Amino acid sequence: MEHNSIHKTIVGVAASALVFGALWIHRIKSRKQISRQCQVNRDDERENYINSILYTGDQNCIDIIRMQPLSFFNLCDILTRNNFLQSTRSMNVKEQVIIFLHIIGHNVRFRVIGSRYYRSIETIHRYFRIVLRAIMKLYKLAIRLPDESTPPEIINNSRFYPYFKDCVGALDGTHIRASVPPNIQGRFRSRKGGTTQNVLAAIKFDLKFLYVLAGWEGSAHDSRILTDALTRPRGFSIPEGKYYLADAGYGIRNGIISPYRGVRYHLKEFSNHRPENAKELFNLRHSSLRTTVERVFGILKKRFRVLDAEPFWDFQTQIDIVLACTIIHNHIMGVDPNDIINEGMYEEPEPYSITSMLTQREEREEAREWASKRDEIAEAMWIDYININM
Repeated sequence: MEHNSIHKTIVGVAASALVFGALWIHRIKSRKQISRQCQVNRDDERENYINSILYTGDQNCIDIIRMQPLSFFNLCDILTRNNFLQSTRSMNVKEQVIIFLHIIGHNVRFRVIGSRYYRSIETIHRYFRIVLRAIMKLYKLAIRLPDESTPPEIINNSRFYPYFKDCVGALDGTHIRASVPPNIQGRFRSRKGGTTQNVLAAIKFDLKFLYVLAGWEGSAHDSRILTDALTRPRGFSIPEGKYYLADAGYGIRNGIISPYRGVRYHLKEFSNHRPENAKELFNLRHSSLRTTVERVFGILKKRFRVLDAEPFWDFQTQIDIVLACTIIHNHIMGVDPNDIINEGMYEEPEPYSITSMLTQREEREEAREWASKRDEIAEAMWIDYININM
């Protein structure tokens, strides 16, 4: 009897299991089928996006990375050939450079870029630093002081030649927004408000940078920054007998010729408000030639939006980014001087008059030799101007 009892128990348990199983299968079948989304192949999506930037037209490439494909591939080649940048197991050179250019071109946060390229924030941050260091190594190759020859932009223009035959470039400063600790913000506050770094640059008339010094406080005077540049080891130097054009803030000194103070500065040579004397004519043509600097700064800031936005890096990185942007600018101008991004990126200001007076102290500081040279240029220019327009 005991054996029959055990047998019945086993049969009962098995029957219950079968019934439970049947009920479970029925419930599963009666459920609505839930469709699963296909998983994104990140590698394929990333590659497709990069290809869409580089191979769907120059304008699309310019819109995203601020240069044409020709300049981009040439930049990658230079970085690789000089062993400044190499592909890794996780990211090739092409992607590294595209991500860097995308960030500085549009001031995009690492989080947003990471999402777009299917990369982690840590990966984006790491490769941004790697590419920045690589670009900085190009400084000596891309930014060079001029030789002693007269620039073709002067030789080929009768308004400037032979008067400015010894001029090798133009000099000016610009303010770039800066983020610094509260305890030193006062030193970085510029006259227009906000914290900035004051960047000194020498420019060729073909729109290339010849020298760049970044990192000075926004409150620093232009002439003080220039003095620092001239006294640095392997810093800024001016060939013997040559000079740069600069605005009135730099004064006239050895190798620097500024406009006459207390004289109308912006006029129109061919209008009803023509220059009335040698100094006005000199200031007019000095301004026409020197606006190259303002044009380059305008192009630079519109090409790289990172320069016109609140920085989110440490200050040394902010300095390096400014230099990197000037290096890339020179690279583009060297590979593709007719880059369409330069068209319409800078609008020359409307003519106006400047009549700021020269103080006694500033008069004493003017270098007599170069003031005399300026007078000679102005007089020769005025004599020719009168003869032509008589």
